[in-house]
Amino acid sequence: MSQNQQIKFVKQLTRASKAPFETISTSLWLANVISADGEPLILDYSRYLYIHRDAVGKITGISISKTMVGDHLNVHSQYIEYGDLMFGILIFYIEEIESFCQLWANEFEKYFLLPPDDYFEAASWRWNSIVKSTEV
Repeated sequence: MSQNQQIKFVKQLTRASKAPFETISTSLWLANVISADGEPLILDYSRYLYIHRDAVGKITGISISKTMVGDHLNVHSQYIEYGDLMFGILIFYIEEIESFCQLWANEFEKYFLLPPDDYFEAASWRWNSIVKSTEV
């Protein structure tokens, strides 16, 4: 880890996930950073977003905190399956996600083959086009 060995950007699950879709590993894409700059990384999970992946690495959905569920009238569960709603939630938080993922820029690039800023710039174009095509 870049700043703290206890917090993992990508985590292989050792117990069954509560998600209603297959989950073998997760990537932490958003949480509240409560430590000051230069101090060891400390996170508050009152607001979080995880990406869920299956056994072959496919994204199967996301999970968000109960606090974040309450921020969206069209979201009724912490677990959001792969699809239009998932992309809409990712777009809504994309700037926060990109900033958070910078904490693990090296690990992120090894996992996604691009640094966070480049990945999310490209992703925003694609995800917006997906969301807009479903609004018609």
